[in-house]
Amino acid sequence: MKNYNVLFIMTDQQRGDCIGVNDNPMIETPNLDWLASEGVNFSNAYTPSPSCVPARAALLTGMDPWNTGILGMGAGQKPMGVGFPHTLPGELSAAGFHTQLVGKGHFYPQRALNGFHHTVLDESGREEDPGFTSDYKKWFDQHKDGDYGIIDHGVNWNSWMARPYHAPEHLHPTNWTVNESLDFLQKRDPSKPFFLMTSFARPHSPYDPPKYYFDMYHHKELPKPFSGDWNLIYGPEQKALDPDAWRGMRSEEETQRARAGYYGSITHIDHQIGRLLFYLRKTGQWDNTLVIFTSDHGDMLGDHSLWRKTYAYEGSAKIPLIIKLPKSIERKGERVDQAVQLQDLMPTILDTLEIDIPDSVDGISLQGLLQGNQEFSRNYLHGEHSACYAEAQEMQYLTDGKIKYIWLPRLNKEQLFDLQCDPQESNDLANHKEYRVLLQKWRSRMIKVLEPRKAGLTDGDKLVSQAGKPPLISPKYQERLQNSLYKW
Repeated sequence: MKNYNVLFIMTDQQRGDCIGVNDNPMIETPNLDWLASEGVNFSNAYTPSPSCVPARAALLTGMDPWNTGILGMGAGQKPMGVGFPHTLPGELSAAGFHTQLVGKGHFYPQRALNGFHHTVLDESGREEDPGFTSDYKKWFDQHKDGDYGIIDHGVNWNSWMARPYHAPEHLHPTNWTVNESLDFLQKRDPSKPFFLMTSFARPHSPYDPPKYYFDMYHHKELPKPFSGDWNLIYGPEQKALDPDAWRGMRSEEETQRARAGYYGSITHIDHQIGRLLFYLRKTGQWDNTLVIFTSDHGDMLGDHSLWRKTYAYEGSAKIPLIIKLPKSIERKGERVDQAVQLQDLMPTILDTLEIDIPDSVDGISLQGLLQGNQEFSRNYLHGEHSACYAEAQEMQYLTDGKIKYIWLPRLNKEQLFDLQCDPQESNDLANHKEYRVLLQKWRSRMIKVLEPRKAGLTDGDKLVSQAGKPPLISPKYQERLQNSLYKW
């Protein structure tokens, strides 16, 4: 086993195109751009299920959503629970690492460790266990200088609304997450390598960066929302009346404000990440630390009149991924275009540390790609999400980073996009005669992925509409519940 440290930095709901190194000249992410220059940037990284719980379960276990039993956060879905056969922090703890999670876990029960030695939590507004209050909220209430709460600015946890943070900057959860991470690094067991997961609750809404960061973008010319020839697939155009709406239009000024808040939140996070990276360099731990930066899923930000996540489209499904190797095996400033996903990170970390990868892991180690070997055993990847906001948006998708195929089971509609020519996914090719062969190729691939489930999604020859049928539920969830000592 290699005694490298592991710093795993994760944001919540950050789009793959909202980082400077991924060709976005409008956003300032100097620390992440520098991290990419010290490591490898995966420009086509995707989430297997674009919402918090299923994505984090896949990351935690290296397993596909079907095998974790968590296909989304909608109808028929359950909380994450416990009882996974293997988890990344569990394997590292067993190998002698001192393991800690700081920030968002989104576990259930909320104080579950899932393999970590200890967790220090910011669970935003979630208080799902009897008597639970997050560590961040307790700290906030102890240190605030007035009679206000953590979101007394009036912007909810899934809103398209945006405004500057209402409290002093040092009370912001982004600052707290780094403060607690630094506290762990200063107090950890120095006789062991560490695995620290620094898990930010932003840029997930509320889009509420401190005023300095909001003002950076408020009057800046930011990218306008993408619009496609298929925008009516979910119904007629409408105004997003609900502040937590999943679809609908808002004014150009409101959309600009949402994007300013979102971009500002990312730059705020980037500056705080800089504190972590500087600490590792100052204390001589940089060369011996594997650093990973990623997110659980993205955010539509009004693209195609959609908000929030759970969709197969790039804004929701594509994520940033940067891996900086320890100096003894370093590879600097490289860019990898092969399509990879969150399940690949557990085997990559274990492979780098020369720790055995459990048989339960579905992901593929990226170590070969990190070393410059362009051969990769996966030709395309699969993602899915159950119905959540509405039945219409349940989806299955495939992509190789160049072409994307989407099937909407409840609508029984297909979509096909050429991501190289149309990264905005504005031109749906599924009904174009000249793309029939390509469409059939990707449809056959989807049938091949879904047929082994025997879940009624395909009869082996064609995809089967799920309109009016019960929610899709994986039997793996019930198996894990039955085998777990804790019944959630």
